[in-house]
Amino acid sequence: MSEAKPSRSPALYASSDDFRRVFPEEADSLYRLAFLLIADHEKAQQCFVSGLEDSVNGSAVFKDWAPSWARRTIIQNAVRAINPRPMEEYASSSFDGGRTTLAAERVETAAVLRLEPFERFVYVLSVLESYSDLDCSVLLGCARRDVLAARIRGSQQIEMQSTFALVAG
Repeated sequence: MSEAKPSRSPALYASSDDFRRVFPEEADSLYRLAFLLIADHEKAQQCFVSGLEDSVNGSAVFKDWAPSWARRTIIQNAVRAINPRPMEEYASSSFDGGRTTLAAERVETAAVLRLEPFERFVYVLSVLESYSDLDCSVLLGCARRDVLAARIRGSQQIEMQSTFALVAG
């Protein structure tokens, strides 16, 4: 008796229409991801649009994976746009603190945006998006030890900034 081969039915794979549904349904969280990574509204919008285009025109993925694939394309576009590297000097982010108000979430968001690019990427990917150290190192093209060190630095800086904001506020 021979085994039946699994069907490669197109219904199993995400279509461009599936991605066109994912982006509007998850627009807020996908844009927030792009903004937290890039720390610039205009570039985050470009990253979001590029993510949609890349998802629609990209590789075949299972239909159930469409939302996570959309997040991954946003992350990959952000990495290409910023090219974060460990232990390098960066210009300050273009975050406009005057636009941010409201309590705890805004305090954390502002603290994340103040991180240096590499620490920001690692913090967003590993802490907020729950990527493993290995996945972060692959996405960012660096060693796992760099990810671990950056996550520790980023977490410490965010804790300090959040504590300061709560005491000052």
